[in-house]
Order: sequence, then structure tokens, then C-alpha cells
Amino acid sequence: MDRSSGSTTRGAKRAEAPVSQDTKLAEAIDQELLAVMGYKQELRRHYSTLQVFAIAFSIMGLLPSIASTLSFSLPAGPAAMVWADLSSALPTSGGLYWWTHHFAADKWKNPLSFLVGYSNTIGLIGGICSVDFVSVVHNGEWVASRNLIYGVYAATVAAHGILAILAAPIMHRIQSVCIVANVGLVLGTVIALPIGKSRTVEGINSATYVFGHVENLTTWPTGWAFMLAWLSPIWSVGAFDSCVHMSEEAINAAKAVPYGILWAGGACWSLGFLCLCVIAACMNTDPNVILKSPLGQPIAQIYYDALGKNGAIIFMVAMATVQFFMGLSITIAASRQTWAFSRDGALPFSKYLRVVSTRFRYQPARAVVGCAATSIILGLLCLVNSAASNALFSLTVAGNYFAWAMPIFCRIFWGQDKFKPGLFYTGRLSTPIAVVALLYMAFAITLSMFPTAGPSPSANDMNYTVVINGTVWIGSLLYYFLSAKKWFKGPRKTLDPASPTEAEHRETESEC
Repeated sequence: MDRSSGSTTRGAKRAEAPVSQDTKLAEAIDQELLAVMGYKQELRRHYSTLQVFAIAFSIMGLLPSIASTLSFSLPAGPAAMVWADLSSALPTSGGLYWWTHHFAADKWKNPLSFLVGYSNTIGLIGGICSVDFVSVVHNGEWVASRNLIYGVYAATVAAHGILAILAAPIMHRIQSVCIVANVGLVLGTVIALPIGKSRTVEGINSATYVFGHVENLTTWPTGWAFMLAWLSPIWSVGAFDSCVHMSEEAINAAKAVPYGILWAGGACWSLGFLCLCVIAACMNTDPNVILKSPLGQPIAQIYYDALGKNGAIIFMVAMATVQFFMGLSITIAASRQTWAFSRDGALPFSKYLRVVSTRFRYQPARAVVGCAATSIILGLLCLVNSAASNALFSLTVAGNYFAWAMPIFCRIFWGQDKFKPGLFYTGRLSTPIAVVALLYMAFAITLSMFPTAGPSPSANDMNYTVVINGTVWIGSLLYYFLSAKKWFKGPRKTLDPASPTEAEHRETESEC
């Protein structure tokens, strides 16, 4: 039976493993902080700092992300692939819209919070679509139909929804395994590719080629083609907000969330740089050969050239496995944002979606189902053509970057006096870092709206990001001013300040 209450049954309490005093103390502090924000503890806290990091690191899925975005960077040559950096986020249990509401000027806090909540929610669901959409490798003779690709996609999303609910008791451990799988795939690639390539006639490319050779396979000016190559890291190194959305399930969240963000960004920057250097050193010196590979995927051709058919198959299977768990992780993160936004009554069917299931160990099971079902429905666009597919995937970058940028903007321009440092604080560098982050995210959003092939794209080559995200943003604001303005007043308090905290409630219950 699903219940919105956070109380535990005696049977469930007997089934749980003993909890250490340190963990109890950390949970009490976490719940007290949550109570200050007006929320009662409803989800189960069982994610360590490492496992919070694992959520973001798994969603970034470093090598699969690099592989799926090579088509953005290869047209500019190898040098553009290996320079990128991004690290910026705000750790808040209610999500980025909560911080926007907290820091924004009174006149704007409700509409901006509403806008950010929708942009983030739909952006994360778009992330499920982009991660779970399968590009099937082929041999140049057989090509998968759109119906088959959609069928695989829908089955994958459904599997992620089922796993996210049924495997909830061990999901934190699964995330730990994802760290090993992601790092193992990267290390396997950076070891195997150079060894295999060194045995070929062409050999390994020179450092001059890797770091200095620039090409332009687009109709844009060379300088702008180089800048567009940043779309690869913009797509790959993201998902920082996933740590934020897991904060109500994190132990010692005030440390776990910011450190998870920093570790994920640092790991992806360093390992990504290493991985891209090796790929550039081992790829064919003619990017056209890779982009037009009969295998259908540039990374598959690079593996094939260096390791042969069997080696390429092994690595592509490993990559598909890692990508499967990427989809599982982002389904979890998206469901937590959906649940939090529903808890504040902002989404359609909020009363249904905000319920926490006690049957499945205090998970927002209904929010998981809602995210999976929405992703499957949105995925129908993939049946139209590649332009429609890319338009769907564009929800992720611009939508989430906008959601990341807005609370930072509100804090700098309206909320400096409201900001109170937590356990992690960058001191005097806090504001300069925030300004740099805003400039980068403005650059990323702008860049994500350009057609990559050139300034005069056909209907199939057009980048519809501005259309899709503009519709989401304008539609959200219209919804707010025409309807939601009457009832959405920002985050709702679910805990009466005069009531005991959830920790006290459980302690009292255990004595009965």
C-alpha cells in the first residue's frame, strides 16, 4: 500500500539492518536541516557521499557520452575535443527551483521558481530520452528501422522504471558498481586502443596532430566550427543537479551533495581529457572516414580500426551496458525532481505523484512511473525523423543549463544577504565562481541552439532547440500567469514548525 506518511511499520523496521550511532546522528542533523526548510523527512536516507557522487558520475557515463557526441567535435579536428571544463551547481534537497524562490526578489520568486521547476523537470525527462535512445551499430547492409529502434527504446525505459522501483533497497550499492564500470571502461579504452593502434600500419598519431591539427568539415568559419566542438563536453559533462535531487536520501547531505558535485566534475574532466587524447591519437587522420563509417557510429569505427571486429564488439557491448545504467541513474534523478515539484503542487497529477511508497522502502514509486511513461510518450517523436529526435534530445542541455543558471543569478543579484554558507563554502571566491559559471552557462545555452552543419541548414539538419525549449519556457510562464498564479505560492511546508521532527517521531515510535 502506498502512503504519503514517513512513519515505518514494525515489520519493515525488523527487516532493516542495525544503524550505527554516527549514522543516527547524521540523519538527525539532516532531518533538522530539512525541517528548517519546512519539509518532513519522507524518503529513506541511505546514500553515502560516494554513492551520491556515483549518481552524477553514472549519468555522465563518460565514455558513452563522449562516443555519442563525437559527431559534434570531429568536424573541427582533434584539438577541439580535448579542451573543456565545467563545474557549477547548488545543493538543495527541493531542487533548483527551491533556491530560485528563496533568493529571487519577492516580485519574481513565484514565476521564476515555477519556470525553473518545469525547465528542470522536463529537461531531466528529456535526458532519459537522450540516454535511452539507441543508435544501433550495423554492418553497412542491414539498418535498424525506426520502429525497431523505438521498440528497444521503450523497452529500455520500462526496464529502468521497473528496476528503479524494485531494486530500491540496493540502488545505492548499484551506484557504487557503476563507478567501477565507468572507470574500468575508460581505463580499458586508454590501454587497449594505443596497443592495438600501434600494431597497425598507420600507427599512433603524433602529439602535433592530437593537440594542434584543426579541420573544418562544416560551412561555418573555422573559428566557429572549433567553438561548436564544445557541444561534446557540454552534452557529456553535466548532471550535476542529480546530486541535488538525491539530497533527501543522502546521509550527511550538507557534505555529501557538494562533494558529490565536485568529485563528479573533477573525475569527468580528468578522465575525459585522458580518454579524448587517446581517441584522437588512435583515430583515422581523416575524420570523414569516421563520420561516414558503415558501422553507423564513429566510436565503433575507431575501435574497429585499432582492435578489429572482436575487440570492437567487446567494447561496444561494454559501452552499451554502462549506458544502460546511465539511463537507470537519470531515471532516479528525474523522479526525485518530479516528486519534489509535485510535493509543492506544481505539476499536473501532483497529489498522485507526490505519494511516497512504504512498500518499496520509501521511494517515490509513482513519480518513477510518471517519468518513465512520459519518456515513452515523448519518444514517439523518434518515429518521425532524425530532426524530431534531435529536437527531443535538445530538451536536456538548454533546459537544464537554464535551471542551473537561474538560482545562481538570483543569489548574486537579489539574494546575497539571504545566503548563509553551509559546511562547504568557497569563501571569497564564491561570487567570482558564480559569475564565471553564469557566463559559461549562457555560452552553453547559446551554443546549443546553433545548427552544427552550417548557417543554411535544411529541414533535417536544422537545430530545433530554440523552438522546443522556447515552447517549454513560454508555455510554463503562460501556464503560471493564466492559471498557476492563483494557487502556486512557491515551496509548501509539509512540516509544522511546532511539530516534532521526523527523527523525534521515529524515536518515540521505537519506544512504544
